[in-house]
Amino acid sequence: MKEKNSIILVADVKKRLDSEVLKRNQLSEISLQKLDPIMVAHRHNDETISLICALFSYGNVKQIVKFLDSLDFSLLESSEKEIEETLKNHYYRFQTSEDVIALFIALKRLKEETTLQVIFKSGYAKENSVIDGINELIKMMQQVQPYSSRGYDFLISKVTTKTKGAGALKRWMMFLRWMVRDDNIDMGLWSGVDTKDLIIPLDTHTFKVSQKLGLLKRKTYDLEAAIELTCKLKEFDINDPLKYDFALYRIGQEKLLEV
Repeated sequence: MKEKNSIILVADVKKRLDSEVLKRNQLSEISLQKLDPIMVAHRHNDETISLICALFSYGNVKQIVKFLDSLDFSLLESSEKEIEETLKNHYYRFQTSEDVIALFIALKRLKEETTLQVIFKSGYAKENSVIDGINELIKMMQQVQPYSSRGYDFLISKVTTKTKGAGALKRWMMFLRWMVRDDNIDMGLWSGVDTKDLIIPLDTHTFKVSQKLGLLKRKTYDLEAAIELTCKLKEFDINDPLKYDFALYRIGQEKLLEV
């Protein structure tokens, strides 16, 4: 009897989430009334600008969008001296102006040599691992711009060699969702990366909502939890588990779940 009730509950959760996906997959879900950093990325439709938007996506969403709106992304095509001069008074939470400048210079240097997609896929292609792909991007950013500080290291993250106890790489996973998935929310700028290989961008909203819905048993907020939740969502859609991410996020953000 207990197993039967569990099956019914899972079916109810899937029905609820499928309904939310249909409701949320609208451009109206990212607007001045419903802020999200992807709205800034959408304006430019560019992988490098999108990565900047994703990496700064922590904290209060109003402050995130305000900061992103203050940035002149054309600097990615300018001289390093101009980058330094223009961004000398820009800072965001843990990131000093030196950190912001370092990020722009790192991405400018990469942009002159290759693309983020090519770098990511050089790591991803070996075992279809998005973690390996992210690690390759981080290593290349560190290589072209050997700069380190508390704020900068937090911003770009560190190479991940384990999942238990490791950071969930939420901002990187969100960037990949934007690049790989293609619907009314996500931009689908990349090809050759399978949506089934993506890992959910686990933030505090998604973490708590997923636990309450019985989708996530792990109590620790880490990369292992993100992988566990993604595997559970594959039971609902094996080829595109991250289609549920934005819906789960909004349910938590808007406090729609009664417990």
